[in-house]
Amino acid sequence: MSQNDRERFLADRRVGVLSVADPREGDRAPLSVPVWYGYEPGGEILVQTGRETVKGRLLRAAGRFSLCVQDERRPYRYVSVEGPVVTVEDPVPPAVRDALAHRYLEPDEARGYLEATAEQLKDDILFRLRPQRWRTADFSAFAADFTEPGEPTRPGERASEAADVADPLAEPAADSAD
Repeated sequence: MSQNDRERFLADRRVGVLSVADPREGDRAPLSVPVWYGYEPGGEILVQTGRETVKGRLLRAAGRFSLCVQDERRPYRYVSVEGPVVTVEDPVPPAVRDALAHRYLEPDEARGYLEATAEQLKDDILFRLRPQRWRTADFSAFAADFTEPGEPTRPGERASEAADVADPLAEPAADSAD
């Protein structure tokens, strides 16, 4: 994916999987958990969690984390980003808490969620990550190579439409003389 594509992809509403080093009790794999996150192209990644949760303690100790988001629909795409925690805000600013709830929930649900969890959210903190390393994949061009013309590669999408989202690093297609 191009830089613009990966940033737009990450800015779309998706649930991310946060991974952070977990040194507890010897040889452990990183802690990986699904999270709501905030991101605007060119900015920092925002993640809210409880001040005293395992995730919160590990994030403070590690000082960095990775976030992976994906599109489970064919042809698959993902963006993985990692970097340092540049700021920890304690408590979460109300505007950020409100924005995250409205990002993932319908307006009425968000209002209800914010009201129902108001006390709990007083114990939450906000981590800001500066994107440093990216890994991305968009299998649209690859899928177009073996998908029959007219066969959907995404629900509601025709193969010819998927080919239009080709890998920007691929060689440009030759003009036909039709």
